[in-house]
Amino acid sequence: MLSKGLSRLGALSPDARVLDVGGWAAPVNRADWVIDLMPYETRGVLFPGGVGPGAERFSAERWVIADICSHRPWPFDDDFFDFAVCTFTLEDLRDPIRVCEEMSRVARAGYIEVPSLLDELTYMNPEASGGPWLGHSHHRWLCTLEEDTLVFLNKAHSLHTCRRVRVPQRWARKLNPEERVLAHSWEGRLPARERPAIDSYPFDELERAVRGRFQPSDAERRATELRERSGRFARSAGAKLIRIVSR
Repeated sequence: MLSKGLSRLGALSPDARVLDVGGWAAPVNRADWVIDLMPYETRGVLFPGGVGPGAERFSAERWVIADICSHRPWPFDDDFFDFAVCTFTLEDLRDPIRVCEEMSRVARAGYIEVPSLLDELTYMNPEASGGPWLGHSHHRWLCTLEEDTLVFLNKAHSLHTCRRVRVPQRWARKLNPEERVLAHSWEGRLPARERPAIDSYPFDELERAVRGRFQPSDAERRATELRERSGRFARSAGAKLIRIVSR
């Protein structure tokens, strides 16, 4: 969690009730309750000591095991919590919009963190993911913020082979922590929506986002053009061969 997120939690009054949504891998110590699909006993696989100062305020009795994407309401009354925190969870879920709706219902305010667009479009770790996948292989969504609304774009499979949005990993390592995280504080309601990509995927827009931060050298541009030209030639030659063989 970014320092501003920890500061936001630290500014809460000691008697404020806090919910951690999806906090299994890295539970927030300040949380009084946690709701997650995974059990209390297996918590903290990424941060065994929890996130933030102090000891855990929640307990096994205040760890709710639930499918947070279910359309069954969470087992809390409206505005039961003063604050809800949700970090690096929404991008993994099948229905992040539903989760935002329930957070808005049970909490008066909150703070979320998701991977930034730049982080998702530049991160690549074949050794960890088992393939040349762009971004984190288990993420389902690209997340952006339009004014105060979280926008979720389905992470298309074709993104993994799109050279237009790829950058060398030496460039990606230049991103600072704040560039890698989309952080958002909200009060009253957390608006969220899906951005449909029915007829076409916004590759041009994603390319502009990456190229706005990283500028390739002339040699790298020429190398990219050569790869694309070679790829087009190979596809054309393959199609011709198929037609000849099928005659």
